[in-house]
Amino acid sequence: MVASEARLTHSSNLPTIWLEPVTEKKVPRSMFKQFTLGIEEEFQIVDPHTRELRSHVSEILEEGKMLLGEQVKPEMIQSMIEVGTGICKDIKEARTDIINLRAILSGLVRKKGLEIVAAGTHPFSHWQDQKIFENARYEMIVEENQMIARSLLTFGLHVHVGVAKPERAIHIMNAVRYMLPHVLALSTSSPFWLGIHTGLKSYRSEVFSRMPRTGIPDHFESDSSFQRYVRLLVETGCVDDGKKIYWDVRPHPFFPTLEFRICDIPTRVDDTIAIAALFQALVAKVNKLLEQNLTFRLHHKMLIEENKWRAVRYGLDGKMIDFGKGKEVPIRDLIHELLEFVDDVIDDLGSREEIGHIYTILERGTSADEQLQVWRDTGDFKAVVDRLIEMTMENVPCEVIPGALTAVP
Repeated sequence: MVASEARLTHSSNLPTIWLEPVTEKKVPRSMFKQFTLGIEEEFQIVDPHTRELRSHVSEILEEGKMLLGEQVKPEMIQSMIEVGTGICKDIKEARTDIINLRAILSGLVRKKGLEIVAAGTHPFSHWQDQKIFENARYEMIVEENQMIARSLLTFGLHVHVGVAKPERAIHIMNAVRYMLPHVLALSTSSPFWLGIHTGLKSYRSEVFSRMPRTGIPDHFESDSSFQRYVRLLVETGCVDDGKKIYWDVRPHPFFPTLEFRICDIPTRVDDTIAIAALFQALVAKVNKLLEQNLTFRLHHKMLIEENKWRAVRYGLDGKMIDFGKGKEVPIRDLIHELLEFVDDVIDDLGSREEIGHIYTILERGTSADEQLQVWRDTGDFKAVVDRLIEMTMENVPCEVIPGALTAVP
């Protein structure tokens, strides 16, 4: 491959690729084993009669810990509960794990006469009616951020992809920042807030952006420059550790992973799996190009934030900016190009079926699109919640697959 061929291989909307004057290397398939997966989902606890959020997590946690151990935990708001897989070797294992976690959690919640809902915001419950979970860390967050923290009634999806070397993780993060708005557009599930049609597909993103150290990160020259940044924040009292850096993608402060945090929680479990597979494929693809001595044009975060805003506002129905061509391009077209970009790594990852579900999302729309359609048809936010309850458990069996959950280290 010559440099001109590399530039022509991919749309200019993706990071422009060029060759360094070094011989291209073949990437061994064994290298793909490092890209393990971990998936965390934040669920709403909902009363199926009133359709309101219920601050009921404390009553669920005791039995939840007995069944799931550290795979279930409270969040700052008591009407929220989080589950997370163990370290999954591939997307098939992650699929089994996340489906079983939804099934177990739903069973626990239904014992209390409640339901779980997967959506980035609740259509009409108010943050002022929610209780804060009694925990020293959460109390410190509220003390530091006041009403911004108390009003953080949002629900997200976090995907961890294993990257063994910290230096490589930084360079992969630098490149994948550009693709984050594309994936956000696939996940949108928060068009409503406090009983208001916001006009946005991901209002959760706007609520969460009020917190400090959020959004698209800037690029770093090296892991050492990133570590200097973290040390400066710690030494000047901004944070106590790297966990209070809430970027849309970050090197995890304690685990050898890149953590993707940009997405609303998708309502359907199949959408969660597809998006997790796409994040894994993006990491694997960029790593493959770096192994072949290719590198990327790195765009400033301000430009990437322009495309993020378009994903927040329009979801799949808008356009993003092709910075190479200096023009707008339909988001669906750009996601098709993104899928072409990762196509040569998904068989090595064993995720072709899961990645293929992205085409289903592109055709039928996201959870936000379906919520809006129900609301337009009925004018009833309670009908929206009813539909969310149904979609959250779509393709989730009532019975757990025996021995399927992966262990948390």
